[in-house]
Amino acid sequence: MAEQYKVDLSEIEGTITKLNAVLKNMSASKAGVQNKTYLPQGALGTGFGEAETLYTAHAQMKTVLEGVVQYLEDLLDDFGQKTKKTHDAFSDAEAENYSAFRGK
Repeated sequence: MAEQYKVDLSEIEGTITKLNAVLKNMSASKAGVQNKTYLPQGALGTGFGEAETLYTAHAQMKTVLEGVVQYLEDLLDDFGQKTKKTHDAFSDAEAENYSAFRGK
């Protein structure tokens, strides 16, 4: 006898919902990285070389953080879209199987 597998569509739907929530939170993180990580000139003092080094390091780190957040956002979006396609494919297959059995 062949083994049978069942896909729980509600679990896939739950995964999609959770991914969408994470994506929404990522938008807040993205805005925070872009708008709340500001270091104005003069905030660390003036007249010494280390201040300029710190401003440069801050700008570089901000760029890195923006890239990380964007990468995560893209990754989550891609995974969410693939999960939705998987859900739809299983849902369609289930509907076709149901129709096939009912028609007999």
